[in-house]
Amino acid sequence: MNKDIKQFIRENEVLFWGVKPEEKENISLNVLVETILNYGNEQNLRALFELVGVKTVAEIFFRQISGKRSNYHQRTKHFFRLYFKRHAQ
Repeated sequence: MNKDIKQFIRENEVLFWGVKPEEKENISLNVLVETILNYGNEQNLRALFELVGVKTVAEIFFRQISGKRSNYHQRTKHFFRLYFKRHAQ
């Protein structure tokens, strides 16, 4: 991961409460996207889109929800399905 993403994780480390402190900067992009979409605020989301790109975030999101089970809240899943269909196509 690049240094900007690592800095973003450090600035928002409270959102990654399920990750050991020494492993936070080495999380996968999948974990980053899932955490920000589930628990982040508008500024976190905007920063994630700037760092990774809306289309990349959308691709990860749709891949994550395509299985039988996902870790997204129902409201979150519904909202971002609509959001990405409008803004990432």
